[in-house]
Amino acid sequence: MSLPLIDNDALCISHTVRLPLYKIELSAIRAQGAGGQNVNKVSSAIHLRFDVHASGLPEFYRERLLALKDQRLSKDGIIIIKAQQFRTQEKNREDALQRLQSLIRSVAKTERKRIATKPTKGSQRRRVDSKVKRGQTKNMRRKVDY
Repeated sequence: MSLPLIDNDALCISHTVRLPLYKIELSAIRAQGAGGQNVNKVSSAIHLRFDVHASGLPEFYRERLLALKDQRLSKDGIIIIKAQQFRTQEKNREDALQRLQSLIRSVAKTERKRIATKPTKGSQRRRVDSKVKRGQTKNMRRKVDY
């Protein structure tokens, strides 16, 4: 079961962590690129700014977000996301919030430590046998020397 994006004026990060929407600064700006009159007239792109330090997120999330090597994170600890993929402001707003949600969720996942394994004796033997067999095949292709 997936969590909803927004629940009771808060962005859902996990079942226990909710981020109030008033902590996220959203502003409408004009979109870049081709598009004719609509792009020149309408401010459909969304510029999202989120201050990690003043967010109220648990310390675990804040530390990991600030340690990210991401171009969306400024030196001051502010995440900046620009959403301009869609033609409507509402869809771009939803897209920006969803991208912020996935960024915050991504730092919560911990990678399992890799355990080094050794190849089995049987697999080592099979590998060497196949190499020997391949070498014999190539040897048979050589010019016969009398």
